Formats: sequence, C-alpha cells, structure tokens
Amino acid sequence: MTFEAGLFQGRQALVTGATQGIGAAVANQLRAMGAEVTAAGLTDGDGSLAAGVRVRHADVSDAAGVRALMASFEALDIVVNCAGIIRRGDEHDPEVFAQVLDINLTGTMRVCSAARPLLAGRGGCIVNTASMLSFFGGGLVPGYAASKGGVAQLTKSLAIAYAADGIRVNAVAPGWIATPMTRALQDDPARAGPILARTPLGRWGRPEDVAQAVALLCTPAAAFMTGVVLPVDGGYLIS
Repeated sequence: MTFEAGLFQGRQALVTGATQGIGAAVANQLRAMGAEVTAAGLTDGDGSLAAGVRVRHADVSDAAGVRALMASFEALDIVVNCAGIIRRGDEHDPEVFAQVLDINLTGTMRVCSAARPLLAGRGGCIVNTASMLSFFGGGLVPGYAASKGGVAQLTKSLAIAYAADGIRVNAVAPGWIATPMTRALQDDPARAGPILARTPLGRWGRPEDVAQAVALLCTPAAAFMTGVVLPVDGGYLIS
C-alpha cells in the first residue's frame, strides 16, 4: 500500500457514483486506509466494492434524496463526488445537454452544499471529479465538457467559500481511464490508438490510479492544498 494503513481510521467518508469504475476504486482505497465508507449510487454495484463498504441508493439529481442521504450521517470527514454521465453524440440535443449538466455539475453542487454542515469544523475535505475536458473541448460531448469545466470552476469557488469552515475543496481531472464509461473507446483501435500515442506513459489509466490521487488530497500531506484541479492523465494534457 502506498499510504500508511489506518491513516483514515475513525473517519467517515461518502463517495457518490461509487458502485463501479473510478468511484468504486475510490471507495475501496479509502476503506483500505481505515475509513468508514458509504458508497452511494443508483445500483448495488458490480461486485467490485470491498468488504465493509456500505452501499446506499442515491440519485444526485434528486435534491430531496441528497438531503435524505446526508441526514443519515451525524458527521462527515471526506466527501468524494464521482457521480457522472456522458452521452456521446447526443449532447447537442438541449434536453440531453441539460440532463448531463444536472447530474455532473449541479449534482456535485447539491452534494457539496448538503455536506458542508457535516464537514464544518472537522478539518473535512471534498474531492470533486473534473476531467481532461475541463481544459479543452469535445465535439461529441458538449454537455460533458461544459459540465466538467464547470466542476473545475465550482471547485475553486467552493474552496474559497468553504475555507472559513476549515473545509478543503479540490478536484482530480482523470485522463483516459479504463472504465465501463470508456469501454467503447478502448475496444475501437482507430480511436484508442491516437489516445495511447499521445499519452507519454503509454497506457490507459486504471481506476486505482485516480483513487490514489484522491486519497492523497484527503491526507494531511495536502493540508495546505485547496482549490486544486489535479490531472491524473499519464501526461496526456501536456503532450
């Protein structure tokens, strides 16, 4: 293990969008470090969650449901927002565009706002999920790109707003990660080839790569870091 075992012992963590992919890897990483972890999502998961991770059904587009989820905690120390969708090719439809923003961006804000009182005064931290598309556009995914650009700016804004409560707010910006969301790209050599050719480290990222970066932002090592959008992309952004 990269981090000290038990570093998060006694800490309460909530991870949204955590029943598969990056979210599940984050939940497992925090659990391995000793946190009491609740994984919130729309399903029971794909079997990848570690033993001891609690699963709660939650929809970040449902404001009442988010409030009910938060009401189940007496306090929180770590909140990680991983819930998100992408609708490649369909996001030029304004209704689809609005749905993607509602889940990816407004859903993140719903969770942050509802969690703030639980995190306040505990040295709590929030880690949001931005993207490479926070930095450049995507012709097939205008809604996803707009939402992730918004997540980056939301992260910076909440870092300022929540600092007085002792809450740090950061984000990770994953590059091309091998998850169910990118399966179609992984399976298409014509699209996967250019991605790998541009990535200096020469491989698809793993969900665990992102989870390790999330964990870092939650540790005391990041105690003076807030408002950061941290690329986890194998060098894709700089190449």
